[in-house]
Amino acid sequence: MAEKDIILETQNLGISFGGLKAVDDVNLKIKRRALYGLVGPNGAGKTTVFNMLTGVYQPTTGTFLLEGEPLLGKTQEQINRKGMARTFQNIRLFNNMSVIRNVLVGLHNQPEFKYNPITGMLRMPAYYECEYAMRERAKEILDVFGLRTERNNLACNLSYGTQRKLEIARALATNPKVLLLDEPAAGMNPNETVELMEIIRKIRDDFDLTVLLIEHDMKFVSGLCDEVTVLNFGTTLVQGKTADALSDPEVIKAYIGG
Repeated sequence: MAEKDIILETQNLGISFGGLKAVDDVNLKIKRRALYGLVGPNGAGKTTVFNMLTGVYQPTTGTFLLEGEPLLGKTQEQINRKGMARTFQNIRLFNNMSVIRNVLVGLHNQPEFKYNPITGMLRMPAYYECEYAMRERAKEILDVFGLRTERNNLACNLSYGTQRKLEIARALATNPKVLLLDEPAAGMNPNETVELMEIIRKIRDDFDLTVLLIEHDMKFVSGLCDEVTVLNFGTTLVQGKTADALSDPEVIKAYIGG
């Protein structure tokens, strides 16, 4: 795999808490436009890896790079501006804000939607032009998820599966190069899961981005991901093509025990 094809790389990535190694020596090389899975049993360290990649935790060993640029030591906001966005295992929406306002929050870090404070305070024409453009962009993103008609409803009034989609829409509004999804299919029924798979493929293609996801639904992973890394007890168990990795005897053993 040529280095120019790699968008996200981790090198010997690890973190310890009070002397306990939660993640140790994780090495990922994820190519552009990949649909990549990070899987493993509960407690394997998957979300901890996400937390390091997005600046929630600072690694104690190793580093990680986006398009060859080291991001170790950057804040969450700096990493987001560089091009990484995420969703969370436990949905984190602004529940008392409308659907469209949740997406508008994600758009506020985009350079094309900036105006100076005086323009905003005086409500000059440039302010209204910018606000209109932002709302139109937010509607376009909501269209991808079939949420335009819900745009004026409060986020807290959406079904669980729809809230999941809204959280992805908000992350997408930050214009990421890499989108990290933490258990996106959790709590969804089979029909919603199939629809979500189609949406993820569509946003990968339409927005020209790379998707790294954590998921426990192996049918979902098998149907969506090109490659996976399987973690167990914070270390890499298997890496490779999804079908090969998930059928590996060591992976089966890690999931079912024995």
